Amino acid sequence: MPKFSEASKKKLLTCAEPLQIICNEAIEIFDFTVLEGQRSEARQAAMYEQGLSKLLWPNSKHNKEPSMAIDVAPYPIDWNNEERFYLLAGIFFAIAKRHNIKLRWGGDWDRDWQFNDQTFNDLPHFELI
Repeated sequence: MPKFSEASKKKLLTCAEPLQIICNEAIEIFDFTVLEGQRSEARQAAMYEQGLSKLLWPNSKHNKEPSMAIDVAPYPIDWNNEERFYLLAGIFFAIAKRHNIKLRWGGDWDRDWQFNDQTFNDLPHFELI
């Protein structure tokens, strides 16, 4: 059975409880790593400058304490295998629905279940709404 690394556990602890619930159940089904939870001002600025975030500090849900957003990736990470990100998103949404947690994913920002209408794909990103 997959389990979190110590680094993933530490990042997960920076996130709001509903995100922790989703992740702790999802890891029992599918192996993934936690890339990021809460972000510092410097980290948010770096992400923005790299084009990996559209928001400046303190406007990202990653900037809240606890973080209202999390970035995750299927493990082992293969950035070219988008299908595994979609599979992980399905697992996250099934768990969120079971717990009545409202979730938005960076692969479907407008939540219309159409994945080809995004102007900014952020497949690792999930946030509470």
